[in-house]
Amino acid sequence: MMKIGVMPTSFRVPFKEAVILARDMGAKGLQPFLTKGELTPALTKDERREALKFIRDNGLEVSAVCGDFGAAYFSQVENDKEVQYMMSMMDMALDLGTNIVTTHIGQVPEDENDEKYINILKTIEKLGKYGDSIGVKFATETGPEMAIKLRSILEKANTSSAKVNLDPANFVMCAGQDPVEAVHILKDYIVHTHAKDGIKTYDGTNGERPLGQGGVPYIEYLSALKDIGYDGFLTIEREVGPTPIADIQLAYDFLTECLKKIY
Repeated sequence: MMKIGVMPTSFRVPFKEAVILARDMGAKGLQPFLTKGELTPALTKDERREALKFIRDNGLEVSAVCGDFGAAYFSQVENDKEVQYMMSMMDMALDLGTNIVTTHIGQVPEDENDEKYINILKTIEKLGKYGDSIGVKFATETGPEMAIKLRSILEKANTSSAKVNLDPANFVMCAGQDPVEAVHILKDYIVHTHAKDGIKTYDGTNGERPLGQGGVPYIEYLSALKDIGYDGFLTIEREVGPTPIADIQLAYDFLTECLKKIY
């Protein structure tokens, strides 16, 4: 059965306070950012062990870590430093008890002969092969491109560790993709998901909405995940809004009711 998690940074409070809030809410997991906040690759091994112990002592697990630091893997020249930094996050994932790192790779171009497309593919392969060697999955977050385009580039990558972090709201807000259809297209690659909602806007404003108030058909979407055998985390992410804690609680309650309907 799918489990509900939270991105601790979404609470917008110190890390340990976020862990307690997630625990008291009933969440089972956390997906911490490794590029901002209190958990970064700069932490020592002892500090990483202490963070993981605190998480586990509160009955939670790390579902994945987020290695998103705003890099778009278009340029092979710039990628070298970014790839090394991402590899350090993949190492840290293991120290935090998970084998999944999620990130954005930048929009995949339509033209497969485009230099940007080739550079993104090379980067996915580099990080995927490193993941193969240490047992960590490198999961690209969905959104900018249609699901079929993302699946195509992952199929071309010569690695078994290149996977997908499915964010249904990104599909709605950015690509205009039906997230239910996307689940079936990407079914062989989904290892983690974000629970977020939103609408597509045309005036430059952020289309994110509280869960259940956007364009993601959650019952159908969760049913599709169940149909493909996904039993991992639905990790709540709330990036905007003045009341994040209340919105996360609303999301948790909403997901709980949805899961009752499909199981």
